[in-house]
Amino acid sequence: QVQLVQSGGGLVQAGGSLRLSCAASGRTFSNYVVGWFRQAPGKEREFVAVISRSASMTYYAGSMKGRFTISRDNAKNTVYLQMNSLKPEDTAVYYCAANLCAGEYCSGYAMFSKYEVWGQGTQVTVSS
Repeated sequence: QVQLVQSGGGLVQAGGSLRLSCAASGRTFSNYVVGWFRQAPGKEREFVAVISRSASMTYYAGSMKGRFTISRDNAKNTVYLQMNSLKPEDTAVYYCAANLCAGEYCSGYAMFSKYEVWGQGTQVTVSS
C-alpha cells in the first residue's frame, strides 16, 4: 500500500494561484487512481478532481472546471493540483487520496469512501 505526503498550499489572494503536490511512496503508485477532496469548516468533505492511472482521464467537480487542473507524473510518484483563479470559497483543507483500481479508473471516484489511502491534508486559504 502506498503512503501519501502532501505539500503546497498556504495563503493567497483571490484571483491567485497555488499548486498542491501529493507524493507517494511505493512502487505500485501507477496502479492507483488519485483524487483530491476538500473540506471547509463546518462542511462535508467534497470531491474536487480525480485522475486515472495513466492520466488518460480526468474529472472535475463543476465549480472547479476550467480553474483547477489535476495531473500526475508516475515516474515521480506524484500527483499535482494546479489551482488558478482562486476564490474565497475555495478556502478549505485539501486532501489527496488513492484508490487501488484494476482498470484505468474505478466507479464512484467522487465518493471519498472509495479511497483507501489519504494524505495528511493541507490548508488553502484564499483572502478576499
